[in-house]
Amino acid sequence: MTTAEEPAPRSAATPLLEVAGLEVVYNDVVLVLRGLSLTVPAGGVITVLGANGAGKTTLLRAITGLLRHHRGRIVKGRIRVDGVDVTGADPPRVVRQGVAQVMEGRRSFAELTVDENLRTGAITVRDKALVKERYDQVMELFPVLAERRRSTAGYLSGGEQQMLVIGRALMSGPRLLLLDEPSLGLAPMIVEQIGHIIRTINEEGTSVLLVEQNATMALSLSEHGYVMETGRIVRDGPARELLDDKDIQEFYLGSAEGGRSFRTVKSYRRRRRWGG
Repeated sequence: MTTAEEPAPRSAATPLLEVAGLEVVYNDVVLVLRGLSLTVPAGGVITVLGANGAGKTTLLRAITGLLRHHRGRIVKGRIRVDGVDVTGADPPRVVRQGVAQVMEGRRSFAELTVDENLRTGAITVRDKALVKERYDQVMELFPVLAERRRSTAGYLSGGEQQMLVIGRALMSGPRLLLLDEPSLGLAPMIVEQIGHIIRTINEEGTSVLLVEQNATMALSLSEHGYVMETGRIVRDGPARELLDDKDIQEFYLGSAEGGRSFRTVKSYRRRRRWGG
């Protein structure tokens, strides 16, 4: 089994993931992330909310080292995993630090079987006994995959494919799991199942950074949330507080007018209160 690099001396308060003052450009021209900072505590679930184009996927690419494959580059700031600086590190090194990502769009290997997909997730693990142990754990977590282990992934339903790519990520034994829009395009009943799975994964010891537009699902699973817009954090706080916030409800639960930003909603509400 590959092991994480030796972390720097840490206290109990040291976050598992720390992103500080991050700035990212694409093609050396377009500034996408603008001084973004956030933390994920060990054992925690943290949500990042944001509309399309807010920079959420760019944030995940920066953490996992995939920016260069999209002509992106970190120009300022730091990323640390368990105290180890991984700013600009290549993906294999980030994986060795205990980070796994489930990308948006349920990107399974469509022509491979469920079994073959899962085993690709353990490519960095050399201990065959450990691979088998994790495989069995994934099958226990996802009984539907156990039933369809010989099925071709491309023929699975959307919900089953989402379970498959989460299971594949878990095969590497991550300490931190990054989830990019896991509820996207799924029926409400399946979204509820995915939420239950995320909670179970966390209860078994894996920290989660959950990037979502589904505020209700995401914040109900989290202790803390961040709201992103145009590459910046425009609001953060305890998840319960954000879930109860009228501005969050208006923008993320479907009552905001098309084209309005979260800042516009906040400003509008503030003016309305002052006008009263």
